[in-house]
Amino acid sequence: MSKSLLLNTFYAKNLTLLSLLGVLLLSPFVSAEMKGFEDFNGKPQVLENYLGKGKWTIVMMWASDCHICNREAQQYVDFHMIHSDTDATVLGISLDGESRKKEAVKFIKRHSVDFPNLIAEPGYVSNIYQQYTGQFFSGTPSFLIFSPQGELKAAQAGAVPTALIEDFIKKNPIKKVVNK
Repeated sequence: MSKSLLLNTFYAKNLTLLSLLGVLLLSPFVSAEMKGFEDFNGKPQVLENYLGKGKWTIVMMWASDCHICNREAQQYVDFHMIHSDTDATVLGISLDGESRKKEAVKFIKRHSVDFPNLIAEPGYVSNIYQQYTGQFFSGTPSFLIFSPQGELKAAQAGAVPTALIEDFIKKNPIKKVVNK
């Protein structure tokens, strides 16, 4: 092996090692800067706080400039109103992030959205979606359906008529636990 090839290999290995070390050292700072979910008052939230409350949880991931989200919002407001006292609730997650929070607030007001909503940066929501589903996030709207026990039971990208969700819930009834 020539001396120059050995030097190039040595430098390449050290550069790779230094790069990996840099990523490891900087990763806590990068993840600390990636804000998670917040409610619209700026209070940090975690998705798990909304799951497993004895009702189905329908998570609607939306963006204020999404045509389909704007078209479908009212049916989810109606779904939440009909089901929230009995068997299911809706949780909205806006991908508008901090830079488009005002547009997200306008979306909520325009559609009289009365179910809880969280907001986060698109990259954070995409990571959460992938953690739960094992699939890449493909856009808004997207839906996650969690059982009353908080287990993910279905995921769907694109519009989902609420009638399909109602059928899904009917076919998977809540199993009541009887204490003896």
